[in-house]
Amino acid sequence: MRIVVAMSGGVDSSVSALLLREAGHDVVGVYLRNGVEGPRARGRGHGCCGVADACDAEEVAALLGVPFYALDESAAFGRIVDEFVAAYARGDTPNPCIQCNRELKFGELLRFARALGVEHVATGHYARCTADGEGVALRRGRDRAKDQSYVLARVPAAALARALFPVGELTKDEVRAHARRAGLPVHAKAESQEICFVPTGDYRDLLRERRPELFRAGPIRDAEGSELGVHDGAAGFTVGQRRGTRLALGAPRYVLRTEPAANAVVVGTRAQLLQRSARLRQVEWLASDRDAGASGGWSLQVRAHHVPVAVTAVAAVDATDAVDVALAPPGEALTPGQAGVLYAGERVVGSGLLASA
Repeated sequence: MRIVVAMSGGVDSSVSALLLREAGHDVVGVYLRNGVEGPRARGRGHGCCGVADACDAEEVAALLGVPFYALDESAAFGRIVDEFVAAYARGDTPNPCIQCNRELKFGELLRFARALGVEHVATGHYARCTADGEGVALRRGRDRAKDQSYVLARVPAAALARALFPVGELTKDEVRAHARRAGLPVHAKAESQEICFVPTGDYRDLLRERRPELFRAGPIRDAEGSELGVHDGAAGFTVGQRRGTRLALGAPRYVLRTEPAANAVVVGTRAQLLQRSARLRQVEWLASDRDAGASGGWSLQVRAHHVPVAVTAVAAVDATDAVDVALAPPGEALTPGQAGVLYAGERVVGSGLLASA
């Protein structure tokens, strides 16, 4: 069949295109331009969405003999950047990769594919997805160290039903071996580790540029309200952070929350970071057996590489799209604005955004 492959210029998406081509499919390579300009702290081969990455993607497509398009998605990326800044301004910590997957790779790109008469889109994510009469089953990638099901959990089920993840059954070493075998120039390319629309690598630089008023002096307080010090911008802190407070109290203090209205940062001990429950808002479900978690058996993951915490109970919040989950042992540094993904074993059941504690 004909398949549109999102090609970022990295080894994972390149091998995805390679494997589909070798399987006899009609592949169309597409690169998504984010429109970000300016100096990059990373060198060639260390990021994504830059000019060098576009050249790498085009070179791989030429080697594979597949057509290649570069789509200008700067407007859509702009909306993601706007929400990123707004989230920090209100005291949340966003995950732009989750929003990008939802709105671009499985939003704008799917619309482009359909305009070409193509029903499926493939990416280089380490995840597994199957669709049947019961709906969509999104599962962790076989390489648990590289699993990316977390950042795909907010993609709507209808979009996942059209998604293919060719490297989901492979390990990273196996992916690089395929790239070497085929002579792909990106076989040893380093992975992207930072946010693609932050050229300097430090998100605070973007916030200072867009919202300089967020970086003004304010109090650092403990949970009881006693003032311990002064910060230079509450937006530069996130829950669980230890460095940057410049406090000398004889014992570590961690950020418990920020209070944008008061321009305050609240700190406490590591024990105070623990929560026995969490609320997820804007919850969306992928599994048809969503009620099974009410009696336990699920787990909650709150960051891309976080060790999931066992869920002992799930309760819907009346007349809203929110649920409360009980955790045992308690979860640590459950950060407002981050995605909370519910798993039944390796399968994604549903997800929401963490609300304030």
